[in-house]
Amino acid sequence: MTINRDKPLKVMLVAAEASGDALGAGLAKALRARLGQGVTFVGIGGAKMAEQGVQSPFDIAQLSILGILESLKAYPRAMARLKDTVALAAREKPDVAVLIDSWGFNIRLAHALRRLDPTLPLVKYVAPQVWAYREGRAQALAKAVDLLLSIQPMDKAYFDAAGLQNVFVGNSALAKRFDHADPGRLRAAIGAAASQQILLVLPGSRPSEIERVMPAFEDAVRRLKVERPDLHIVVPAAYTVAEAVKARVAGWPFRAHVIEDEGLKDDAFLAGDVALACSGTVTTELALAGRPMVVGYKTGAVTYAIVKRLMKPRWITLFNIAAGKAVAPELIQHACEGEGLAREVALRLDDPDLRQRQTAEQYAALDRMGRGMPDPSEAAAEALLDFLSARGALGRAG
Repeated sequence: MTINRDKPLKVMLVAAEASGDALGAGLAKALRARLGQGVTFVGIGGAKMAEQGVQSPFDIAQLSILGILESLKAYPRAMARLKDTVALAAREKPDVAVLIDSWGFNIRLAHALRRLDPTLPLVKYVAPQVWAYREGRAQALAKAVDLLLSIQPMDKAYFDAAGLQNVFVGNSALAKRFDHADPGRLRAAIGAAASQQILLVLPGSRPSEIERVMPAFEDAVRRLKVERPDLHIVVPAAYTVAEAVKARVAGWPFRAHVIEDEGLKDDAFLAGDVALACSGTVTTELALAGRPMVVGYKTGAVTYAIVKRLMKPRWITLFNIAAGKAVAPELIQHACEGEGLAREVALRLDDPDLRQRQTAEQYAALDRMGRGMPDPSEAAAEALLDFLSARGALGRAG
Protein backbone atom coordinates (compact mmCIF):
# COMPACT_ATOMS: atom_id res chain seq x y z
CA MET A 1 0.00 0.00 0.00
CA THR A 2 1.33 3.44 -0.88
CA ILE A 3 0.22 6.98 -0.14
CA ASN A 4 -0.12 9.52 -2.90
CA ARG A 5 1.30 12.42 -0.95
CA ASP A 6 4.22 14.77 -1.33
CA LYS A 7 5.37 13.92 2.20
CA PRO A 8 4.77 11.13 4.75
CA LEU A 9 1.51 11.00 6.65
CA LYS A 10 2.12 12.49 10.10
CA VAL A 11 0.05 10.78 12.79
CA MET A 12 -0.26 12.21 16.29
CA LEU A 13 -0.90 9.55 18.94
CA VAL A 14 -1.82 10.54 22.49
CA ALA A 15 -1.90 7.99 25.32
CA ALA A 16 -1.96 9.02 28.97
CA GLU A 17 -1.76 5.60 30.65
CA ALA A 18 0.07 2.29 30.31
CA SER A 19 -2.87 0.50 28.66
CA GLY A 20 -3.22 3.30 26.11
CA ASP A 21 0.53 3.23 25.50
CA ALA A 22 0.23 -0.43 24.47
CA LEU A 23 -2.66 0.38 22.13
CA GLY A 24 -0.76 3.28 20.59
CA ALA A 25 2.31 1.14 20.03
CA GLY A 26 0.24 -1.55 18.33
CA LEU A 27 -1.44 0.97 16.05
CA ALA A 28 1.87 2.63 15.15
CA LYS A 29 3.42 -0.74 14.31
CA ALA A 30 0.46 -1.72 12.12
CA LEU A 31 0.50 1.60 10.28
CA ARG A 32 4.22 1.35 9.63
CA ALA A 33 3.78 -2.20 8.32
CA ARG A 34 1.32 -0.82 5.77
CA LEU A 35 2.96 2.47 4.90
CA GLY A 36 6.67 2.01 5.58
CA GLN A 37 8.45 5.31 5.13
CA GLY A 38 5.13 6.89 4.21
CA VAL A 39 4.21 7.53 7.84
CA THR A 40 5.79 9.34 10.79
CA PHE A 41 4.61 9.70 14.38
CA VAL A 42 4.51 12.38 17.03
CA GLY A 43 2.66 12.54 20.30
CA ILE A 44 2.42 11.54 23.93
CA GLY A 45 3.06 8.04 25.22
CA GLY A 46 5.21 5.73 27.26
CA ALA A 47 7.95 3.17 26.74
CA LYS A 48 6.08 0.97 24.25
CA MET A 49 5.18 3.88 21.97
CA ALA A 50 8.75 5.15 22.25
CA GLU A 51 9.89 1.83 20.76
CA GLN A 52 7.72 2.68 17.74
CA GLY A 53 9.23 6.13 17.34
CA VAL A 54 6.86 8.28 19.41
CA GLN A 55 9.07 10.49 21.56
CA SER A 56 6.93 11.91 24.36
CA PRO A 57 7.93 15.31 25.76
CA PHE A 58 6.93 14.26 29.30
CA ASP A 59 6.38 11.18 31.46
CA ILE A 60 2.77 10.00 31.14
CA ALA A 61 2.83 8.85 34.76
CA GLN A 62 1.94 12.49 35.50
CA LEU A 63 -1.43 11.85 33.84
CA SER A 64 -2.20 8.41 35.28
CA ILE A 65 -4.90 9.65 37.64
CA LEU A 66 -7.97 7.85 38.97
CA GLY A 67 -10.64 9.18 41.30
CA ILE A 68 -12.50 12.46 41.71
CA LEU A 69 -10.49 13.94 44.57
CA GLU A 70 -7.24 12.75 43.03
CA SER A 71 -8.23 14.37 39.73
CA LEU A 72 -9.01 17.65 41.46
CA LYS A 73 -5.63 17.68 43.17
CA ALA A 74 -3.83 16.86 39.93
CA TYR A 75 -5.88 19.26 37.79
CA PRO A 76 -3.24 22.03 37.54
CA ARG A 77 -0.56 19.51 36.52
CA ALA A 78 -2.86 17.83 33.99
CA MET A 79 -3.79 21.19 32.45
CA ALA A 80 -0.12 22.09 32.14
CA ARG A 81 0.51 18.82 30.28
CA LEU A 82 -2.56 19.52 28.14
CA LYS A 83 -1.05 22.85 27.16
CA ASP A 84 2.22 21.08 26.31
CA THR A 85 0.35 18.59 24.13
CA VAL A 86 -1.50 21.31 22.23
CA ALA A 87 1.80 23.14 21.72
CA LEU A 88 3.27 19.94 20.29
CA ALA A 89 0.38 19.71 17.82
CA ALA A 90 0.79 23.36 16.86
CA ARG A 91 4.49 22.82 16.21
CA GLU A 92 4.30 19.47 14.41
CA LYS A 93 1.07 20.06 12.42
CA PRO A 94 -0.07 16.42 12.22
CA ASP A 95 -2.41 15.15 9.50
CA VAL A 96 -4.57 13.31 12.03
CA ALA A 97 -4.71 13.02 15.82
CA VAL A 98 -5.62 9.71 17.52
CA LEU A 99 -6.60 10.18 21.17
CA ILE A 100 -6.36 6.90 23.06
CA ASP A 101 -8.60 6.09 26.05
CA SER A 102 -8.15 8.45 29.10
CA TRP A 103 -11.51 10.21 28.84
CA GLY A 104 -10.88 13.16 31.15
CA PHE A 105 -7.63 14.28 29.51
CA ASN A 106 -8.47 13.43 25.92
CA ILE A 107 -11.94 14.98 25.75
CA ARG A 108 -10.37 18.29 26.81
CA LEU A 109 -7.57 17.75 24.32
CA ALA A 110 -10.08 17.10 21.53
CA HIS A 111 -11.76 20.45 22.15
CA ALA A 112 -8.40 22.22 22.37
CA LEU A 113 -7.20 20.67 19.10
CA ARG A 114 -10.45 21.60 17.41
CA ARG A 115 -9.90 25.22 18.42
CA LEU A 116 -6.30 25.04 17.24
CA ASP A 117 -7.17 23.61 13.82
CA PRO A 118 -10.83 22.98 12.92
CA THR A 119 -9.74 20.95 9.87
CA LEU A 120 -7.60 18.44 11.79
CA PRO A 121 -9.26 14.97 11.74
CA LEU A 122 -9.76 13.74 15.30
CA VAL A 123 -10.09 10.06 16.14
CA LYS A 124 -10.90 8.57 19.55
CA TYR A 125 -9.52 5.09 20.16
CA VAL A 126 -11.49 3.34 22.96
CA ALA A 127 -14.90 4.64 23.89
CA PRO A 128 -16.02 5.78 27.31
CA GLN A 129 -17.99 2.91 28.82
CA VAL A 130 -21.41 4.43 28.15
CA TRP A 131 -22.97 0.95 28.32
CA ALA A 132 -21.93 0.87 31.98
CA TYR A 133 -22.66 4.45 33.05
CA ARG A 134 -22.89 8.09 31.85
CA GLU A 135 -24.66 7.54 28.54
CA GLY A 136 -24.43 11.30 27.91
CA ARG A 137 -20.76 10.89 27.09
CA ALA A 138 -21.76 9.40 23.74
CA GLN A 139 -23.24 12.74 22.67
CA ALA A 140 -20.28 14.62 24.16
CA LEU A 141 -17.82 12.52 22.18
CA ALA A 142 -19.85 12.86 18.99
CA LYS A 143 -19.50 16.63 19.24
CA ALA A 144 -15.75 16.44 19.85
CA VAL A 145 -14.29 13.94 17.35
CA ASP A 146 -14.86 12.61 13.84
CA LEU A 147 -14.36 8.86 14.31
CA LEU A 148 -14.44 6.33 17.12
CA LEU A 149 -12.41 3.13 17.07
CA SER A 150 -14.23 1.04 19.66
CA ILE A 151 -12.96 -2.08 21.42
CA GLN A 152 -16.25 -3.36 22.86
CA PRO A 153 -19.14 -4.66 20.72
CA MET A 154 -21.71 -3.08 23.08
CA ASP A 155 -20.49 0.44 22.14
CA LYS A 156 -22.10 0.53 18.69
CA ALA A 157 -25.75 1.20 19.50
CA TYR A 158 -24.93 4.15 21.74
CA PHE A 159 -22.64 5.90 19.28
CA ASP A 160 -24.83 5.16 16.27
CA ALA A 161 -27.64 6.92 18.15
CA ALA A 162 -25.30 9.85 18.86
CA GLY A 163 -24.44 10.14 15.16
CA LEU A 164 -20.72 9.41 15.57
CA GLN A 165 -19.03 7.30 12.90
CA ASN A 166 -17.64 4.28 14.72
CA VAL A 167 -15.82 1.06 13.86
CA PHE A 168 -15.53 -1.95 16.15
CA VAL A 169 -11.88 -3.04 15.88
CA GLY A 170 -11.75 -5.46 18.79
CA ASN A 171 -9.94 -5.47 22.09
CA SER A 172 -6.16 -5.78 21.75
CA ALA A 173 -6.02 -7.50 25.12
CA LEU A 174 -7.92 -10.39 23.50
CA ALA A 175 -5.26 -10.68 20.80
CA LYS A 176 -2.43 -11.26 23.26
CA ARG A 177 -0.78 -14.63 22.74
CA PHE A 178 1.42 -16.68 25.03
CA ASP A 179 2.86 -19.10 22.44
CA HIS A 180 6.34 -17.78 23.11
CA ALA A 181 6.06 -17.92 26.90
CA ASP A 182 7.87 -20.57 28.94
CA PRO A 183 6.66 -21.18 32.51
CA GLY A 184 9.73 -23.29 33.18
CA ARG A 185 11.96 -20.31 32.47
CA LEU A 186 10.15 -18.28 35.13
CA ARG A 187 10.37 -21.10 37.65
CA ALA A 188 14.10 -21.40 37.00
CA ALA A 189 14.56 -17.66 37.39
CA ILE A 190 12.93 -17.59 40.84
CA GLY A 191 14.12 -21.00 42.05
CA ALA A 192 10.67 -22.60 42.22
CA ALA A 193 10.41 -26.37 41.99
CA ALA A 194 7.74 -27.86 39.76
CA SER A 195 5.80 -28.98 42.84
CA GLN A 196 5.75 -25.52 44.46
CA GLN A 197 2.87 -23.14 43.87
CA ILE A 198 3.20 -19.60 42.53
CA LEU A 199 0.91 -16.71 43.37
CA LEU A 200 0.89 -13.77 40.96
CA VAL A 201 0.25 -10.39 42.58
CA LEU A 202 -0.73 -7.56 40.23
CA PRO A 203 -1.53 -4.38 42.18
CA GLY A 204 -2.33 -2.05 39.24
CA SER A 205 -0.62 0.35 36.87
CA ARG A 206 -1.55 3.71 38.42
CA PRO A 207 0.14 5.32 41.43
CA SER A 208 -3.25 5.72 43.13
CA GLU A 209 -3.89 1.97 42.76
CA ILE A 210 -0.58 1.15 44.40
CA GLU A 211 -1.51 3.49 47.23
CA ARG A 212 -5.02 2.14 47.77
CA VAL A 213 -4.96 -1.48 46.62
CA MET A 214 -1.45 -2.63 47.52
CA PRO A 215 -1.90 -2.53 51.33
CA ALA A 216 -4.81 -4.99 51.14
CA PHE A 217 -2.89 -7.21 48.74
CA GLU A 218 0.14 -7.11 51.06
CA ASP A 219 -1.99 -8.21 54.01
CA ALA A 220 -3.53 -11.03 51.97
CA VAL A 221 -0.12 -12.29 50.87
CA ARG A 222 1.23 -12.12 54.40
CA ARG A 223 -1.66 -14.28 55.63
CA LEU A 224 -1.14 -16.78 52.83
CA LYS A 225 2.59 -17.03 53.51
CA VAL A 226 1.98 -17.84 57.18
CA GLU A 227 0.01 -20.94 56.15
CA ARG A 228 2.08 -21.67 53.03
CA PRO A 229 5.74 -20.77 53.61
CA ASP A 230 6.76 -22.49 50.36
CA LEU A 231 4.38 -20.38 48.26
CA HIS A 232 6.35 -18.30 45.75
CA ILE A 233 5.21 -14.70 45.28
CA VAL A 234 5.73 -13.08 41.88
CA VAL A 235 4.82 -9.45 41.29
CA PRO A 236 4.74 -8.46 37.59
CA ALA A 237 5.07 -4.67 37.72
CA ALA A 238 3.80 -2.17 35.16
CA TYR A 239 6.61 0.19 34.16
CA THR A 240 4.49 3.19 35.21
CA VAL A 241 4.66 2.09 38.86
CA ALA A 242 7.67 -0.25 38.93
CA GLU A 243 9.73 1.89 41.30
CA ALA A 244 6.86 2.30 43.76
CA VAL A 245 6.14 -1.43 43.65
CA LYS A 246 9.78 -2.35 44.25
CA ALA A 247 9.98 0.07 47.17
CA ARG A 248 6.97 -1.51 48.86
CA VAL A 249 7.99 -5.11 48.17
CA ALA A 250 11.45 -4.40 49.61
CA GLY A 251 9.76 -3.93 52.99
CA TRP A 252 7.89 -7.23 52.98
CA PRO A 253 9.01 -9.72 55.66
CA PHE A 254 9.27 -12.51 53.07
CA ARG A 255 10.83 -12.83 49.67
CA ALA A 256 8.89 -11.76 46.57
CA HIS A 257 10.08 -11.48 42.98
CA VAL A 258 9.28 -8.24 41.17
CA ILE A 259 9.25 -8.86 37.40
CA GLU A 260 9.77 -5.94 35.02
CA ASP A 261 10.98 -7.75 31.90
CA GLU A 262 8.06 -8.16 29.47
CA GLY A 263 9.13 -11.65 28.37
CA LEU A 264 9.38 -12.90 31.94
CA LYS A 265 5.97 -11.37 32.69
CA ASP A 266 4.44 -13.57 30.00
CA ASP A 267 6.31 -16.55 31.43
CA ALA A 268 4.88 -15.67 34.84
CA PHE A 269 1.33 -15.50 33.48
CA LEU A 270 1.64 -19.14 32.44
CA ALA A 271 3.58 -20.27 35.50
CA GLY A 272 1.25 -18.85 38.15
CA ASP A 273 -1.26 -21.12 39.84
CA VAL A 274 -3.54 -18.29 40.95
CA ALA A 275 -3.47 -14.51 40.52
CA LEU A 276 -4.49 -11.72 42.88
CA ALA A 277 -5.19 -8.86 40.49
CA CYS A 278 -6.26 -5.25 40.54
CA SER A 279 -9.20 -4.70 38.20
CA GLY A 280 -8.12 -3.58 34.74
CA THR A 281 -6.82 -4.80 31.39
CA VAL A 282 -4.55 -7.28 33.15
CA THR A 283 -7.55 -9.40 34.20
CA THR A 284 -8.34 -10.09 30.53
CA GLU A 285 -4.70 -10.99 29.86
CA LEU A 286 -4.61 -13.33 32.85
CA ALA A 287 -7.81 -15.02 31.65
CA LEU A 288 -6.26 -15.50 28.20
CA ALA A 289 -3.28 -17.15 29.87
CA GLY A 290 -5.62 -19.50 31.69
CA ARG A 291 -5.00 -18.13 35.16
CA PRO A 292 -7.82 -18.30 37.70
CA MET A 293 -7.85 -15.10 39.69
CA VAL A 294 -9.29 -13.08 42.52
CA VAL A 295 -10.00 -9.44 41.63
CA GLY A 296 -9.63 -6.61 44.12
CA TYR A 297 -10.20 -2.89 43.76
CA LYS A 298 -10.43 0.20 45.91
CA THR A 299 -10.82 3.87 45.02
CA GLY A 300 -11.57 7.10 46.87
CA ALA A 301 -14.74 7.15 48.99
CA VAL A 302 -16.34 10.02 47.04
CA THR A 303 -15.53 8.45 43.67
CA TYR A 304 -16.88 5.08 44.78
CA ALA A 305 -20.14 6.57 46.09
CA ILE A 306 -20.78 8.35 42.79
CA VAL A 307 -19.77 5.49 40.49
CA LYS A 308 -21.78 2.96 42.51
CA ARG A 309 -24.93 5.00 41.89
CA LEU A 310 -24.23 5.42 38.17
CA MET A 311 -22.87 1.97 37.31
CA LYS A 312 -25.35 -0.31 35.54
CA PRO A 313 -23.53 -3.70 35.52
CA ARG A 314 -23.19 -5.62 38.77
CA TRP A 315 -19.51 -6.32 38.12
CA ILE A 316 -16.45 -4.34 37.02
CA THR A 317 -14.38 -7.11 35.41
CA LEU A 318 -15.13 -7.28 31.69
CA PHE A 319 -15.32 -11.06 31.41
CA ASN A 320 -17.64 -11.15 34.44
CA ILE A 321 -19.90 -8.65 32.68
CA ALA A 322 -19.79 -10.75 29.51
CA ALA A 323 -20.58 -13.90 31.48
CA GLY A 324 -23.38 -12.26 33.45
CA LYS A 325 -21.98 -13.60 36.71
CA ALA A 326 -18.95 -13.44 38.97
CA VAL A 327 -16.74 -16.00 37.25
CA ALA A 328 -13.83 -14.44 39.16
CA PRO A 329 -14.71 -13.16 42.63
CA GLU A 330 -14.59 -9.37 42.96
CA LEU A 331 -13.75 -7.84 46.33
CA ILE A 332 -14.41 -4.14 45.90
CA GLN A 333 -13.88 -1.14 48.18
CA HIS A 334 -14.56 -2.16 51.82
CA ALA A 335 -14.51 -5.83 50.83
CA CYS A 336 -11.01 -5.38 49.41
CA GLU A 337 -9.18 -6.35 52.60
CA GLY A 338 -6.55 -8.90 53.43
CA GLU A 339 -8.62 -11.58 55.16
CA GLY A 340 -11.24 -11.86 52.43
CA LEU A 341 -8.72 -11.72 49.60
CA ALA A 342 -6.56 -14.39 51.25
CA ARG A 343 -9.59 -16.63 51.79
CA GLU A 344 -10.60 -16.51 48.11
CA VAL A 345 -7.03 -17.08 46.91
CA ALA A 346 -6.58 -20.00 49.33
CA LEU A 347 -9.73 -21.69 48.03
CA ARG A 348 -8.23 -21.71 44.56
CA LEU A 349 -4.74 -22.73 45.64
CA ASP A 350 -6.21 -25.72 47.48
CA ASP A 351 -8.75 -26.86 44.88
CA PRO A 352 -7.44 -27.79 41.40
CA ASP A 353 -10.99 -28.58 40.23
CA LEU A 354 -12.11 -25.06 41.15
CA ARG A 355 -9.15 -23.63 39.27
CA GLN A 356 -10.02 -25.69 36.21
CA ARG A 357 -13.71 -24.70 36.30
CA GLN A 358 -12.93 -21.03 36.68
CA THR A 359 -10.42 -21.11 33.84
CA ALA A 360 -12.98 -22.76 31.54
CA GLU A 361 -15.65 -20.21 32.42
CA GLN A 362 -13.19 -17.36 31.87
CA TYR A 363 -12.41 -18.75 28.40
CA ALA A 364 -16.12 -18.97 27.59
CA ALA A 365 -16.64 -15.34 28.61
CA LEU A 366 -13.65 -14.26 26.50
CA ASP A 367 -15.24 -15.98 23.50
CA ARG A 368 -18.34 -13.80 24.00
CA MET A 369 -16.07 -10.74 24.07
CA GLY A 370 -14.54 -11.57 20.68
CA ARG A 371 -11.58 -13.81 21.40
CA GLY A 372 -10.13 -15.11 18.13
CA MET A 373 -10.90 -12.01 16.07
CA PRO A 374 -8.21 -10.63 13.74
CA ASP A 375 -5.50 -8.50 15.37
CA PRO A 376 -7.26 -5.34 16.65
CA SER A 377 -4.22 -3.19 15.89
CA GLU A 378 -4.44 -4.25 12.25
CA ALA A 379 -8.18 -3.54 12.20
CA ALA A 380 -7.62 -0.13 13.81
CA ALA A 381 -4.95 0.78 11.25
CA GLU A 382 -7.20 -0.27 8.37
CA ALA A 383 -10.17 1.68 9.76
CA LEU A 384 -8.04 4.78 10.27
CA LEU A 385 -6.68 4.70 6.74
CA ASP A 386 -10.14 4.06 5.28
CA PHE A 387 -11.42 7.08 7.21
CA LEU A 388 -8.59 9.33 6.01
CA SER A 389 -8.99 8.14 2.44
CA ALA A 390 -12.73 8.90 2.48
CA ARG A 391 -11.94 12.42 3.69
CA GLY A 392 -9.44 12.90 0.89
CA ALA A 393 -6.57 13.16 3.39
CA LEU A 394 -4.56 10.59 1.45
CA GLY A 395 -4.62 8.62 -1.75
CA ARG A 396 -4.27 4.84 -1.54
CA ALA A 397 -3.24 2.13 -3.88
CA GLY A 398 -2.81 -1.53 -3.02
